[in-house]
Amino acid sequence: MANRFLERLGSGPPIVADGGMGALVSSAVPRLRCPEEANLRAPDAVVSLHVGFINAGAELIETNTFGANRRKLAHYFLEDEFERINSTAVKLARNAREVTGREVFVAGSIGPLGDPLPSHERRQLFADQASVLEGRGADLFMVETFYDLDELVDAIEAVRSVSSLPVVALLTFDEGAETLAGVTARDAAERLAGLDVAAIGANHGAGLLAALAALEQFQTDGLPLAALPNIGLASLAGGRVIFPHATPDYFAEFAAHARDLGARVIGGCCGTTPTEIAAIRAAVDEDRTPRAALHFEERELVVSLGEEQGESQLEQALRAGEWVVSAQLDPPLGSNVMGLIEVARALKDSGRVGFVDLNDNAGARAGMSALIASAAIERACGIETIPHLTTRDTTVMGLESMLFGAQAEGLRNILAVTGDPPEVGDYPGSRGIYEVDSIGLTRLMASLNRGEDVNGRPIDAPTSFYIGVAVNPSADDLDFELDRFRQKIEAGARFAMTQLLFDLDYLDRFLDRIGGSPPIPLLLGICPLWSYRLALRFHNELPGIIVPDALQDALRDAGADAADVGMAHAKRLLREARDRVAGVYLVVPYRQPLRVLELLDA
Repeated sequence: MANRFLERLGSGPPIVADGGMGALVSSAVPRLRCPEEANLRAPDAVVSLHVGFINAGAELIETNTFGANRRKLAHYFLEDEFERINSTAVKLARNAREVTGREVFVAGSIGPLGDPLPSHERRQLFADQASVLEGRGADLFMVETFYDLDELVDAIEAVRSVSSLPVVALLTFDEGAETLAGVTARDAAERLAGLDVAAIGANHGAGLLAALAALEQFQTDGLPLAALPNIGLASLAGGRVIFPHATPDYFAEFAAHARDLGARVIGGCCGTTPTEIAAIRAAVDEDRTPRAALHFEERELVVSLGEEQGESQLEQALRAGEWVVSAQLDPPLGSNVMGLIEVARALKDSGRVGFVDLNDNAGARAGMSALIASAAIERACGIETIPHLTTRDTTVMGLESMLFGAQAEGLRNILAVTGDPPEVGDYPGSRGIYEVDSIGLTRLMASLNRGEDVNGRPIDAPTSFYIGVAVNPSADDLDFELDRFRQKIEAGARFAMTQLLFDLDYLDRFLDRIGGSPPIPLLLGICPLWSYRLALRFHNELPGIIVPDALQDALRDAGADAADVGMAHAKRLLREARDRVAGVYLVVPYRQPLRVLELLDA
């Protein structure tokens, strides 16, 4: 028996689809946990929106089920309503069709899961949703807004395992016709064309021109195409999502170009309203001819013009086997950087300290950005820096942005750290971001060094970061610490800096576990303890730091001479470390930073 949708897809003008249902539902119904909850809480509003699109000329409407898989619903404690939300969504779309009396296709909308899962788990979730949507009366499936091609393939094959209804498969692309995962539209088309789908195409994404760029790359030997883009890039204002003010004629011109590029289904996604769909309808009915030509260019990885891509001074020193000495500084707890610059200049002028490394909001207490402070020091003093960079406060996109700026400023050495939780510092009740940990940040920097962003897409030029990581030889769970250290090296780490150590037995135990010598250059952390009170704080309040009982007792018994005892112990560590590690970083004393130079006295 012939399928009505497939017959319509293959003949006559393109099918006009609806617009951004989810965004409109969220605007129309306050305090929804997710747009799909409106199917139960505000069914009349959902029907009204469907009717608005139908009256504007849509002959294909999508059910309000984009995120209604069990996995996503569980995030909002709605997993028990899974079947009711999906079945009601189809019922509401069919009601809207009956209200208008129009010949309209009802497409069951299925979106990505939102979490990385094994293939067999993904397929089960997609199959469950597809079964409910077909059982309630959907005419076809719109499997849409995917950026992971493997997940889209799983979704298509899962639907096929429970249904023979037509499937329209849609990926989301950027302006360069690539997904966030770095898959080009051309490569996606080649893979999808071998599956049992009615049409393939682009939806959501970076706007109308991005969708057209993707269509231009699709080469499918007659397989129908679909284009349902966002109205453009959204922004936030007063807690509301605001979309650009694209004119209806802009959408009409888009529809004309999409039709020329082979689109048989044309509609919209986030931000598109019945106004834009009416413009598409008019362009299709008028068989509009594009008024301007579009020219698409391949994106290329460009060679950096005149930019030094050589080794940092730290990398050169460690490769040559030179003994490295760095002094660790804390950026100011404000905006005045002059004191920090004066200390860095004095350390450099001493001729005994080759580098300074800067903490990044250590102890979860807000200070000046270590990257910005490091750039200021390098410009003013000419001493190379090792800024720490935490993943606590910034998304992956934000980390990429900061690293691009660091590269442009000439910063080359970066120490990747996860960062202390905000609740231990000045911001109780605050939560960190932690989209990735230090291993993920290491992997990101290694990717940028290859000329690719975190998703494998080309950037304008490779970076040249010398990537460092932290390691704690005195960790309570040494097996766990060793495993993470190995992962950091596999991710791209080139050197490491230890947690502060006050007993080299921990270092020896650590080195024994990794084969006797560090697999990458290792800088040992040394801090002279100036008082018994400081020793107590380090041992009892700072995670991962152990101050031996004997040293604590010696500092206590020394009384007013505790600083001399702490200095003598630190000097001994420094002497004994020379045949074990590649160098040291020295924590400067509070309020007397230049006293760190006394450690280097013979």
